[in-house]
This record gives sequence, C-alpha cells and structure tokens, in this order.
Amino acid sequence: MLARVFEAAGLSTTTVVLLKEHAQRTKPPRALFVPFPYGYALGKPNAPDFQHKVLNAALELFSTESGPVLAEFPETGDAPVRLIHASNVQKVNAEEDPANEITSMRRYYEQWLEDHDGRTSVGNSGVPSRRFRGLIRYLQAYVTGAECDFEKPPQVDQIQFLRQAADDLKAFMLEARMQQRPNDRDNVLYEWLWGETAVGLLLTRLAQKLRDEGQEKAAFGIAR
Repeated sequence: MLARVFEAAGLSTTTVVLLKEHAQRTKPPRALFVPFPYGYALGKPNAPDFQHKVLNAALELFSTESGPVLAEFPETGDAPVRLIHASNVQKVNAEEDPANEITSMRRYYEQWLEDHDGRTSVGNSGVPSRRFRGLIRYLQAYVTGAECDFEKPPQVDQIQFLRQAADDLKAFMLEARMQQRPNDRDNVLYEWLWGETAVGLLLTRLAQKLRDEGQEKAAFGIAR
C-alpha cells in the first residue's frame, strides 16, 4: 500500500518480502521474495557480503520496464541456512498430538489478538484459526498418505495450500508464544518452535515429505 502511494508521487519503490503469497495478492510494483526466517529479510546477521547480494537483487528490479514484478532470490549454495535448523527435534515427544498443542496455545493466541487490535500474520490459508485442528489432520494425512475429510480451498493447488497452511501454523504458534513469553525473542522463539513443539515436528516431517517428492522449493519454504 505504501509502495503505491510513493509510486503515485513519482518515487520508484522496491520491496523485500518474506511471504510470496501475500505479494502475489497485493501486487507491489517491484518485490523480491527471500526464503529466510521471519525477521531476517536480508539473511543471517553479521554477513554483510551476503546481505549486499540481497539488497543488490532488490535494487536490480528497478531495471524492469513494467510491473508488477515479483522475483525470487536464487537459492544458491551460499544462501544462509535457517538460523534454527528444523531437524532439531530431540526435545519433542514424537507421540504428542500437535492438534492438542494448537488447542492448548489458542487462549494465548486469542489474547494476542485482543492486545494487538486483531493484527496477526495468520490468515494466509483462508482457514479460521478455530479450524486448525482440522488443518493439522490434513497435514498429517499428507505426510502419511492417509485419507482425510478436511477440504482445502478449491482455488489453490495442494502444494500452495500446504505452504499457506504451514505459514499459518507457524504464525499462530509464534504469536501465541510471544503472548505467553513476552521476553522471548528471535532465536529463542525459533528454538522453541522447531526444537520443542509437536507442530514444529509435524512441519519438519511435511518438509521432508515434499523434499522426497522433489518439491525442494516448497520444502525449504515450510521448514524455515
């Protein structure tokens, strides 16, 4: 929205985005999607050479003749790995039900909404948070190849919906945790999500399933 205001005043803009689907819907004039953890739009801290690569890629979008333009930062070998590795699951009880975990964190998420005037990063999938238990069952069914009566929105394909569902579950859990533990920041939150929760374990398994099916880009987007 701000980009459109600036463009209308004659100022060209470029944007770095962490959620590709949001950029696809809002269509900023120029946007660079980066596959990095939330809060790290330029990649790892204290890596100026790599961060300049990201900035240069965003600035290069000014050379495009028409828009809107949505480019993807190349996932090359020197791209930063996730700051918290999603396979770090040794603290998780593998038998714990992530649906029950979602239910236990719901009151904190709803308190987050109340304290932040309804602002949230949840909503990418179009599934209300009160139906996230069903969303968990859908992801579990995909991972195991089982049947599930939860129906995804018909307007999106399955891989896109899996990405959107993963984004919503991560946002739900992190916002609930920030409400529960307001002094936790950055890596502490990611360590908790990926290293101590059943939801993080499910998303890790989902990413591995996609990787096994040759969907490397989708897998990278989920487990980050």
